[in-house]
Amino acid sequence: MILRRLFLGLFALLIAFPASAQAVKLTGEEIRALLTGNTAVGRWEGASYRRYFGSDGVTISAADDAQTTQSEWRVDDELQEYQSRGSGEAEWEGWFVMEFGDTYYWVSRATPPTPFQVLEGDQLVAE
Repeated sequence: MILRRLFLGLFALLIAFPASAQAVKLTGEEIRALLTGNTAVGRWEGASYRRYFGSDGVTISAADDAQTTQSEWRVDDELQEYQSRGSGEAEWEGWFVMEFGDTYYWVSRATPPTPFQVLEGDQLVAE
């Protein structure tokens, strides 16, 4: 019975996503347009977060039960990736941004694809 439900669930997913649906890697320009002036919302290492991407290259992050933090962000057009570094850090850390359906994903060699949504504007505080 459980296997049948699992099979039916997987079958429903296959119908919902046509064979032509593919994950798409965003270009530097697309990443910049997606993030600038907007808020990413998702879960990172089990904690919910919200991160606002200012047009001045500053990000403000708010996570569950944590103090708000500020960091820097940029887009590397040569590598076609989003990059971030915390206050006082010298090295930039990079992630590709992928899109599949209505969901975006942070993707790097060090972390599994991590889904997030984008909300228009500064929405650090949940309504």
